[in-house]
Parts: sequence; structure tokens; C-alpha cells
Amino acid sequence: MKKRVIRTEGPPRAPAVLSSPGMRRRDFLMLGAAGALGAAFPAAGARLPDKVGTPAHIVILGAGAAGLSTASRLVQRLEGARITLIDARKAHYYQPGFTLVGGGIKPASYVVSSTSEYVPRGVDLIEERVAEIDPEGRKVVTEGGTTLVYDFLIVAVGMELDYEAIDGMEVRLIGSQGIGSIYNGPDAAAATWRAMSEFADKGGKGVFLRPNTEMKCAGAPLKYTFITEDHLVRRGKRGKAEIVYNANNQALFSVPIVSEKVRMLFQQRDIRVNYQRVLQAIDPGRRIATFRTPDGMEEQNYDFIHVIPPMRAPEAVRNSPLPWQQGAWADEGWAEVDRGTLRHVRYANVYGIGDIAGVPKGKTAASVKWQVPVAVDHLVADIQGKTSDALYTGYTSCPLITRLGRAMLVEFDYQNNLVPSFPGIVAPLEELWVTWVMKTMGLRPTYIAMLRGKA
Repeated sequence: MKKRVIRTEGPPRAPAVLSSPGMRRRDFLMLGAAGALGAAFPAAGARLPDKVGTPAHIVILGAGAAGLSTASRLVQRLEGARITLIDARKAHYYQPGFTLVGGGIKPASYVVSSTSEYVPRGVDLIEERVAEIDPEGRKVVTEGGTTLVYDFLIVAVGMELDYEAIDGMEVRLIGSQGIGSIYNGPDAAAATWRAMSEFADKGGKGVFLRPNTEMKCAGAPLKYTFITEDHLVRRGKRGKAEIVYNANNQALFSVPIVSEKVRMLFQQRDIRVNYQRVLQAIDPGRRIATFRTPDGMEEQNYDFIHVIPPMRAPEAVRNSPLPWQQGAWADEGWAEVDRGTLRHVRYANVYGIGDIAGVPKGKTAASVKWQVPVAVDHLVADIQGKTSDALYTGYTSCPLITRLGRAMLVEFDYQNNLVPSFPGIVAPLEELWVTWVMKTMGLRPTYIAMLRGKA
């Protein structure tokens, strides 16, 4: 297939700050106090900064929450820039709602809309998958053979679900033979609800787990365990059911105080916990799951199992120079970005945001909300030949459903500090009805506003 080459108009315009590929990251980290992050978010009604004129070509890989939010904010900040989004998926998924669909709380249609609804005016959308990323040549190539040369690159491609890494597991099994998995999309979440509901009607043994990789919404495995237990109670089948949660390491949550709270709740609700269990294989016919333990392999029978696959960066990123060069994040292919600025540590005109970012916390929509303004502020400063002091502190949040009608709003940062947004109103470790309402009714409008650059 003949390749089409698209180049930006006019002479090269990369700012001088980007002209030295060997420039060290500290040269860009003119970071101020922790309070700087707040300055990155104008209060509602506050006047936005004057637009910055530039003919720069900015390419955004991925039109999920991070990519669309970035496009919207760039349109608000820049005048004359050429902005191109690349993503093959036409449907947009509100992924924080997958747990609600899988729990029988919302229909599958609740989480589905169209990507094109959120593409800002003046932004080009190429509905293809990215095939190659060449940060040395400052270009990307799509699977259709289109080559785009960029001045700045935003990598927001999300992640891959690696079901094939579990021997015997296939996506087509979700919803049958006692197998559920809410992560694979709206239809899978709905099929998981049907399988879990059948289990809740009969009782038996329910097996829950999380993978031994970085993952999106690490609270979802816990939420789904709690929701299943509550459905059993409501249907009078709790006494006929055994629930087992298999943690991949020695904790239930990355924040110690939250981990202990969950342990206490599990104990109160007779949910047995196994630590250091990683799912290796599944035998749907016999309903046997095999876990790796420090002492060897262990088989667990089940009537219902919630499978969460290992997660990794998409192939185009893994095969590019962008991943970390060593460590677990290198094995899984996450982009090697500075945790405070989201700027790539070796390619100064590249940013990684959302799930693909190789940072210690937060593959959640809440993380995206706080990452995007920081990355955009640094990019705009680059164009102006200035520096930005915007800082991402690792903030993320997890509305952790603990039963139908109750949830905990857990907010934390890189240092595992609890950072409640509503101190004195919403206690982070209390099961509250108001948090449930926020999760089930309040968050989606905020999410949509975020896509449009308004939250």
C-alpha cells in the first residue's frame, strides 16, 4: 500500500527548548510548591489565559478520556495549531461505569456514546490505529499507511487486556460457564452481570482476584467482590455461598490504611482472603482455576469467577523507544514519563498521559482529570519558550462501593496520603450513601465535562 505523508505547513517550528535531544529532565522541572497544581485548574467562571498563537502540529494518539480531554484543552489554549487525533474506535466507553453494569446497577447503554461527540471543532480525527511511533524522526504511522510528522506528541493510547496470558481463558467465555470479566467492554460487563446473578440465585463458591501487573481502576476487583456478596445477602443465599478473594501480593490495596479497612470489611462479611495468588490458568469445563503461589501451583474450584487479565501497553508503544528501559514498567511497556510533568524523560516533545503513563499511581479517569491540565500547561509553555511549574502529585480517587447504596470515596496521592476533596463532609474511610450517589449519578456528568475540557 502506498504510504501517504502528511507534513505540517511552514518551516520547522519546534521551540528551542526541544532542540537538544540530550537535554536532561531536570532542565524542564522548574516545579514550584505543591500548591502549584491548583493553579492549573481555573475555578469555575475564571477567565482562561489568552490564547497562544502557533502553527505547531500536535498529534494525539488515542481518543479515550485522556486524548479527548487533551484535545479540548489545547483548543482552549492555542490559536492556529493543527491538532490531530488518531483512534480507530468509533464508540466511546465510560469505563468507570463498567462495574455498575457488571453489578446490575446500570444497563450497558449507560457507558456507550460516540467518540465523534467529543472531538472539538477544528480537530482532525483519523479513525485508524497507530502502527509505528518514531520519536527520533518525530513521526507516527497508522495501520493504513498514513505518516504524520509532528512537533509535539501526546501518547494517550490506553492499555491492552492480555487475556491470552491466562491459559485456557478466552474472551468468548465471558458470561458462560460461571466466568465473568467486567473489563472487556460494555457487552462483557452485561454478560458478567448475568453470570453473577445466576450465581447469586444459587450460591456456591465465588472466586475473585486481581492481576500481577499494573491495572486500570485497581479498586474494581474489590468493588465487584463487595457487590457480589451483597447480592447474595439480598437474595438470601449468603449462607450457601463461599467467597474467596485472591490478592496478587501481601496487600488488598496500595494505600496501607485503605488496605486495612478493606481487610476488616472482608472479615466482617466472611470473605476469605488468599495473599500472593496470581491466576495462571482456567479450566472452564471442570470449573477449576489454577493460581501461582510462593509454594507452587494451587487449584481452586469455583461456581463463579471474576477474571481480570494482566494488562500492558499497546503493541505500538511496546515496540517503540518510548517504554521504560528497565524494571516492571519496562516489561509491561508503560511510557517512561516524569511523574510530575508527564513529559517523556528522553523525548522532550512527547507526553504520556492516562493509562499508558508509567507513573506509580492512578490508571483511572480521576487521574486523567488531574494529569491533562499539567501536561497541556507544560506543552503550551514549550511553545512560548517558557517553563511551567504545573505539577501532578499523583492524585487519584476510587469511589469504592462496599454494598448497594454505600461507598467510600478514597482519594490519595503518590505518597499514599489521603487527600479528601470534601473534608468534614465526606470521610474517606466511611461507607456513605452520599458517596454512592456520587458514584452512580454524579460522576458521569463530571466525566463528560472533563472530555470537553470544562472540568
